Amino acid sequence: MSSARRLVPLEEHHRDPASALHPDSPWVRAVRLLVGAFVLAALVQKTYDATLPGNDVDSFQLYSEFTVQGNLGLGFLLIGSAAWPAARLPRWWEHLFGAFVLYLVMTGLIYIVLVAPPEEPWWSWDLYWPQMAHHRLAPLYVVFDWLLISRMGRGPWWRPLAWLAYPVAFLIFSWVRGSIDGWYVYDFLDPTLEGGWPAALASIAQVLAAFLVVAALVHLAGNARAALALRHPRH
Repeated sequence: MSSARRLVPLEEHHRDPASALHPDSPWVRAVRLLVGAFVLAALVQKTYDATLPGNDVDSFQLYSEFTVQGNLGLGFLLIGSAAWPAARLPRWWEHLFGAFVLYLVMTGLIYIVLVAPPEEPWWSWDLYWPQMAHHRLAPLYVVFDWLLISRMGRGPWWRPLAWLAYPVAFLIFSWVRGSIDGWYVYDFLDPTLEGGWPAALASIAQVLAAFLVVAALVHLAGNARAALALRHPRH
């Protein structure tokens, strides 16, 4: 019986929608829909703000931000996860979801450590509401979603490395873009500031190391959650 059970795909276990932690549970889908819609609404507000006179970024610069790109992807992923049953989603969906968990967690951490004004407490939620949505709510939500909601499949050992492809591509894009028009999306990427390239490269090395560590933790947590669903199936 044990050997027969190992032949059953992981998706066949813990799939009862009545389970409170199943992705097809009505309340899970409702929460994902609400958070996804709120994140995208905050992006709409930011986009409108970028068209106003005196704003410090224009629309193109806004969509060059890692924060905006990450929250845009997360918003659509959450709405898609709410709209379709887990069994109808492609196998790569869960791995893509994990990638955006990494990106949003790093968005929250980088904002606290490198971007937020020095006088802003890291625990404060008293931010302009789109900033609160993108730098506080979304990063915190994805952590709970990844840890608590049943995962439908395990990832291979190289999954954290694959997740790093986008941050590396974003880094290259940011430097190419900055070399063309002189605008760098974040100060710690800007080699024209004090310290030049050595300071920028040192900062990037630390950020990429943090990405790798957090990617490994997200990967292990996702696999642990999937293994838990496999050991305790609901029927």
